[in-house]
Amino acid sequence: MTSPLKKARMPSAGLRVSLRSDAIRLCHARWKTRLMLLARRIGPSRSPQAGGGDGCARSARGFIARLASGTFLTGLGELSNQRGVALVLVLWIFIFLFAVAFDFSASVREEGMASHRYAAEGEGYYLALAGFERGLHKLLSPPTGSSRPAAVQWKDIACWDLSEEQLGGGFYRVRPTDEGGKIHLNRVDEATLRRVFTNLGVEEHQRAVLVDSMMDWRDQDDLHRANGAEKDDYYGQLSPPYSPKNGPFDMVEELLWVRGMTPELFYGQEGEVGLREIFTVDSPMDRVNVGTASAEVIHALLGIPLKDSRRFVEERCKLMGEGTLADMLKFLGIPAGDAAMRQVVFAAPTVIALEAAGYHAESDQRRQVKGVVRLLGGQRGFELLRWLDRDTGSFQVKMQSEK
Repeated sequence: MTSPLKKARMPSAGLRVSLRSDAIRLCHARWKTRLMLLARRIGPSRSPQAGGGDGCARSARGFIARLASGTFLTGLGELSNQRGVALVLVLWIFIFLFAVAFDFSASVREEGMASHRYAAEGEGYYLALAGFERGLHKLLSPPTGSSRPAAVQWKDIACWDLSEEQLGGGFYRVRPTDEGGKIHLNRVDEATLRRVFTNLGVEEHQRAVLVDSMMDWRDQDDLHRANGAEKDDYYGQLSPPYSPKNGPFDMVEELLWVRGMTPELFYGQEGEVGLREIFTVDSPMDRVNVGTASAEVIHALLGIPLKDSRRFVEERCKLMGEGTLADMLKFLGIPAGDAAMRQVVFAAPTVIALEAAGYHAESDQRRQVKGVVRLLGGQRGFELLRWLDRDTGSFQVKMQSEK
């Protein structure tokens, strides 16, 4: 059988609250009645020796009356409310002070980190300068007891030791590049430009726009080629508008202003070298020095597969010795008398770009500088043609933490 207790239903929540309130009011009424009766019983003292007994009685009666009426508890509630407001105000003040302190500490931390980065970058800059001066001294001063001529030879550039060197608490590395081992941007003809962009894999439409626009940029008239651009039809319509050079390029970076050029093509993408590593405006000759040219330049100019070009550059110092141009081309698989002979030359470098990068051992801040110098030969030293105080080239020091 089912127990009667189990059949009984529990009262609802609203009913339970109502019952509890009624019980509290009933209890309060009973206590109020008892307290009022007690207050009536307390009367003025009839003894003359009581002295102040009437005052005590009145005080007792008043206290009991206030207690019975609830005004005493109301006073306590008002005092409790005042203390709660004060507590909230104190908490808000503490929150405000905490926010101010946190903001101040964050600001001090950021300023400290900025000062640390600035100091580390400054040390990296002077390490890079030291590397540049060291590389220049190495080019101008042949090793003691060396049998090689005083003039810089192709192997001095192509076979340069790129290992990192330590100076004090930092490291630097230097890379020389023969500007004669690149394609001269102001002397290259239209057909060679088309071949270069074709070998680099630039699509046909972009290739046509680039070649015609580069030729329009160099010429002195305002007549544009079929796919070219001049001020009236293209550059003047841009925002902001600008005018083409209508003259030779002063620096390779001007290519970024030419119609059809993209940052990806100029700077290069992952695993690819950009046009800034292929073209130059500082080469002293029309042709490319195959003894110092990079694999990317050989690939772009001669159309030799990049893999074979890189193998040639890696083996060039080991196999060529004091070889000739014919030996170089034979190693590249180009027969004597080929048309490629008119595109390259084998000569001693005279205009060299020195890139130097440095960093402090306990910092990840790198700094790079670049200078282009013309070697004058003998005791005349060198002439500084170009200086970049903050270079962003592809050459970088590989820091100790990354090794």
